[in-house]
Amino acid sequence: MTDQVSTPAPESTAEKQGLSTDPLSNPGEESTVEELRLASDALRKRAQAELEEWENNELADFIKRAPESRENYVTGSGLPVKRVYGPQDLPESYDEIGLPGKYPYTRGPYPTMYRGRKWTMRQIAGFGQAEETNKRFQYLIAQGQTGLSVDFDMPTLMGLDSDHEMSLGEVGREGVAIDVLPDMAALFDGIDLENISVSMTINPSAWILMAMYIAVAEDRGMDLNKLSGTIQNDILKEYVAQKEWIFPVRPSMRIVRDCVAYGAEHMARYNPVNISGYHISEAGGNAIQEVAFTMAITKAYVEDVVKAGVDVDKFASRLSFFFVSQADMFEEVAKFRAVRRYYAKMMKEHFGAKKPNSMRLRFHAQTAAATLTKPQPMVNIVRTAIQALSAVLGGAQSIHTNGLDEAYTIPSEMAMKLALRTQQIIADETNVPNVIDPLGGSYYVEALTDEIEKGIQDYMDKVEAMGGVVPAIEQGFFQKEISDTAYDYAKRKASGDRPVIGVNKYVDEQEDQKIEVHQLDPESEARQIRRLKQVRADRDQDRAQKALDNLLAVARDENANLMPATIEAVRAHLSMGEITGALREVFGSYQETPVF
Repeated sequence: MTDQVSTPAPESTAEKQGLSTDPLSNPGEESTVEELRLASDALRKRAQAELEEWENNELADFIKRAPESRENYVTGSGLPVKRVYGPQDLPESYDEIGLPGKYPYTRGPYPTMYRGRKWTMRQIAGFGQAEETNKRFQYLIAQGQTGLSVDFDMPTLMGLDSDHEMSLGEVGREGVAIDVLPDMAALFDGIDLENISVSMTINPSAWILMAMYIAVAEDRGMDLNKLSGTIQNDILKEYVAQKEWIFPVRPSMRIVRDCVAYGAEHMARYNPVNISGYHISEAGGNAIQEVAFTMAITKAYVEDVVKAGVDVDKFASRLSFFFVSQADMFEEVAKFRAVRRYYAKMMKEHFGAKKPNSMRLRFHAQTAAATLTKPQPMVNIVRTAIQALSAVLGGAQSIHTNGLDEAYTIPSEMAMKLALRTQQIIADETNVPNVIDPLGGSYYVEALTDEIEKGIQDYMDKVEAMGGVVPAIEQGFFQKEISDTAYDYAKRKASGDRPVIGVNKYVDEQEDQKIEVHQLDPESEARQIRRLKQVRADRDQDRAQKALDNLLAVARDENANLMPATIEAVRAHLSMGEITGALREVFGSYQETPVF
């Protein structure tokens, strides 16, 4: 699952001219900065001395009478947690915290954040045929949803047609089935694509769906520069975590490059890649691995596009990100702040980005599917609410809240409505969005933010030492790191060291809790296959063959961009499976080396 994030805010005149907007950068204020530093150092020393005195007296005496419940305390990702934090744990430089909308954007990418615009509320939907999913879209929009997010079925994700032998029983089951251009037109029937952003969760076949989306918009006379949304298109994380791919790593990277380059030229508001840490977490990675591996993958994509001759400031503002909001509330807030800061520094210092919008990390957050439980499913509502709050406190631009029944099946309308209402309560009843980065300055959150940023850098150094992301994937580095972390978590959960309410703690042996679950129309698969065959039979076969021949010729030219040829291919009503099947002849296929 993925999502689109809000359009970058306009830059100020000073930003456009490359001028500093930091009042502390004025040379005449150097003495003031030095005075602040000295005062901060004095406060640290005093706080540390008071802490040591407290530990030796009040704390020591109290622990003798009432020992703590455990010897070691750690965050969800295993970082050690001190008993209490103070001024000595704040960053040495105030600039590391800063202000919202200012480099390094620790406190948020925009100066006003939710006071100017709430996050996009975007519940994902996708099942059956396009028409069935379109009805769910219309329902969610009527309930107040502000953006669309599309989930695709497994055959579509893997670039297979619905009538392929491996698709049997999977068509429309875990998402919507899209084979040909008329399917995409039906999916967005009656929806104004210029005025509602659309996110599409798909990776190995993403560029084909992007081509269909473009063709539908153009057929309706829409301006591509007015389209907003994203296609996930993050193929590297598939080899790292989610394991859905069609082609080998390097040609798959070329496809991402072509999408980014095409978007930079033709789609001013569209995000042609949504770089996803979510699936790294869901595969078992911890908070540091999620953001560190995402930054390593980001660096690889940016390097690839820059090598193709596209200036970093021409496309970086259209990169978007997707993270999970896990169970450890404060660690998640710190994670979002740390990765935002790390990204800004990487884009400025490594890639030489000059425009502020090129350094602003904008992200979608989804609550953690891996934390949902089948036992006591109503408790999932509470889990989701707290995780959504973490995303808001961390400054997300877009949020999806999971349905209480997603441990069972695709969420029902009731579950989606309740999940959407959860976001709306946070937005309209809690007053949390009224203050930007309300946990900024928290001794604990700031210390944890620093610790996670250091963790990102440690992993980045390891990846660089292996020669970059692609060699690290081929050596199984990421896969083994995630596997080891997942195994450790499973052991902690089995032992009870990691409590899961309803599973290993407060288990209800007499539970008989019936909930409404989504039911897929059993005739949906047959209808989809009939339409696919009809489209193939009715198309202009000469045009389809010419389009396919052209696509193959472009694929063989490493320097050519695949997108225009793919757009013509879908217009000629070539199917998803026909396109990917033909390109296997050029790109080959991929088989992973198992990691133990």
